[in-house]
Amino acid sequence: MMIEDFGPRVAKVWNHLRTTTRNLVERAWQSPTGGTARVQRATPYDPRADQELSQLLAALDDHAGQVERASGREGAREARRLADACASVLSQQTQSAEVFAQLIERAHQRKDYAKVDALAGLLPERLAPSEMAELGRANNVVVRALAQEALTQLPTSLLAALLRDPVDATVARQALERQATEFASLEAQQVLNEFETYALDEI
Repeated sequence: MMIEDFGPRVAKVWNHLRTTTRNLVERAWQSPTGGTARVQRATPYDPRADQELSQLLAALDDHAGQVERASGREGAREARRLADACASVLSQQTQSAEVFAQLIERAHQRKDYAKVDALAGLLPERLAPSEMAELGRANNVVVRALAQEALTQLPTSLLAALLRDPVDATVARQALERQATEFASLEAQQVLNEFETYALDEI
């Protein structure tokens, strides 16, 4: 693989990758399944690898887009393959709200709705409630809707804890209101009633 063929921005990001991160991408890229093989993780989650891979993915997608506009989709095929391998590694290991947003936006732009659904299903498993609430305020409408849907599936007690945070309270309240109305949750309604009483007492 001649990384220089993917342009100076990709080469610069690639050359700053740690060896362990680079090896993850190379294994995924060389896999016969086109980067969809499971990543074997014997080590704890590495947020720095997330950051490195996120930067590489953005650079590759940007390069592939430029090549497609100049010479057609076939010319960008290898850049897309490497970008897909990078996205595959990220989707299997990330615990970052920002990276999830990047992956969801990317899958939606490519009309890969099965991937969008798969990523949405991982949100409660990988992210803390506060990080899901962060995505519930995202500018991207698809990311925001998926995060709000995932929040609605959380236990009411976790949403109640988010009400204490002035930043997360609005998103948490919306999720509780949905639990109370759509799922007829008495617990959610009780939490909302207590929250309203507390808010009135604070006035």
